[in-house]
Amino acid sequence: MTMDIERRTLLGLAAGAAVVLSAPRASAQTTADAGRAGPPDPAEIIGLWPDGAPGGQGVTVTPIVPERSTDPAFHDRYAQYTTDPILTVFRPRRPNGSAMLLIPGGGYRWAVLDKEGYDVARVFAGSGTTCFVLRYRLPADGWAAGADAPLQDAQRAIRLIRSRAADYGVDSNRIGVLGASAGGHLAGLANARADATYAATDAADAVSFRPDLTVLMYPVATMADPYVHAGSRTQLLGETPSPERIAAYSLEKMDWRGAAPVFLLHAIDDASVPVENSLQLLTTLKAGAVPSEAHLFQEGGHGFGIRLIRGKPAQVWPDLVRAWAARLDFPL
Repeated sequence: MTMDIERRTLLGLAAGAAVVLSAPRASAQTTADAGRAGPPDPAEIIGLWPDGAPGGQGVTVTPIVPERSTDPAFHDRYAQYTTDPILTVFRPRRPNGSAMLLIPGGGYRWAVLDKEGYDVARVFAGSGTTCFVLRYRLPADGWAAGADAPLQDAQRAIRLIRSRAADYGVDSNRIGVLGASAGGHLAGLANARADATYAATDAADAVSFRPDLTVLMYPVATMADPYVHAGSRTQLLGETPSPERIAAYSLEKMDWRGAAPVFLLHAIDDASVPVENSLQLLTTLKAGAVPSEAHLFQEGGHGFGIRLIRGKPAQVWPDLVRAWAARLDFPL
């Protein structure tokens, strides 16, 4: 995560087609597939905020979506300086009644769209789940909500999906969230936090913003030393956050009583986000009587998503998630 990027350089933006659904405006932050052999991006886009994201008066960043892949067979893009958060919709051929909000990671510096977003969405859409990949705002970009700006987007996304459940053939009580790395931290906040982080804007905000099931992949759970992912903490809370601020955003320090069931998966050899992030959180979930399951893999490293673990033991993780969710009457 050491790539040096000019904040106002428009890299990787392209003019891919997009379809706007009803009131929320569509973002111009879409990318094209020209010259790529992999599957095209879905054209169905939902803008989160009908009148613009809240608290943007001090925001001066310009969105970029660079492409890191040099292999024409697949994309590896990330979204940085997002100003108009969006959902990219993956509709299955045969909907099974469930929906999943996918929140990719990126250390709260950017969001890796393909590896932990679109790639994962295709896997679960392939078995019938309607998937929505969230492109969210980042906390250090000047938003009035600061560290809560990404959570505003996650809460709004869940409400939009739930309020439109019938349009997608989805049960409004079967809306899950899957987050990876820093996206796992955000997904955890969406599950654990019971407070609305923004003022209601329309009828969609009348429904619940909390998920019915949560999957956390190698999550950035703690903001405290010695197991913190320092880059995520700096982007979220600044260079020198107070102990109180650190505790307030550490998932293992939160009150999880009444939260939705949680599935944790992590590689023991993760050198970026130590496995103790998941282990500490699991202890908290058990204490809070949250139905939980955890799977630890001997190898896999960090950020493996789908593509990077082919042929390795961790490649079974989607099937493990499906089996667990099936026991909760939640088809994936």
